[in-house]
Amino acid sequence: MRDGKFFARFVSYIDAQTVRERLDSVVPGEWNLTIELLPSPAAGDNDFPEPAACAFKARLQILGVVREDVGMGKDYKQASTDAFKRVAVRFGIGHELYEMGQNWVQMDGDGKYAKPLEDPQVAYDRRLARARNAQERNAQENRGAQENGDGAATPPLEFKRSALPNDVPPCPKCGGKMWDNRLGKRNPKAPDFKCRDRDCDGVIWPPKPARAVGKRAAKREEPAEEEALATADEAPAQLGEVEIPF
Repeated sequence: MRDGKFFARFVSYIDAQTVRERLDSVVPGEWNLTIELLPSPAAGDNDFPEPAACAFKARLQILGVVREDVGMGKDYKQASTDAFKRVAVRFGIGHELYEMGQNWVQMDGDGKYAKPLEDPQVAYDRRLARARNAQERNAQENRGAQENGDGAATPPLEFKRSALPNDVPPCPKCGGKMWDNRLGKRNPKAPDFKCRDRDCDGVIWPPKPARAVGKRAAKREEPAEEEALATADEAPAQLGEVEIPF
């Protein structure tokens, strides 16, 4: 009941005779069905409150292909029919019924003999039309969002992968293949290459920057320059010390 109105749920289904006709029309004489009685389920299992509910396992063979499924019911007829229809779905028969969803139709009352106020098929077609219209509107909005101001369609984005380096050297210790860590490492001081063999600790470190080498060379040259300057400062003093006889 909703807003003072009564509604009932109508579910699409097919009967076992429709499944047999479909099999006979597509693979006449090339299908075989066997059913096996299973132990009765306990009360309350699978929405069957009666403890005497039945369960069957159906085995359907079509052109040598075998599928199996289980059906339940309140008696042998209902359980075997349910098993037959369920195993047929595994071959695609009636599979589209599961995509139709629930179909709620307004009723003229809430009694056992209540009747729908409209044909359930009409209600389903109307709901399906609304869903299709919504999809079309969304598609149009998406196309409009992809167009720029002058009406030209925005070209699709192109994703290009960076070229992977193919200059991976062999391991300096074992000569095997090495992992290339140059593109993915976070620490620039980490090794550029590492041996793939876990038992080998072969690595190749990144080259040292040239600036560091220049600074070290400059530090090495500073003492020599200081010594040369000190020698130049002392030389005039030594030359100026001349003894003049009296």
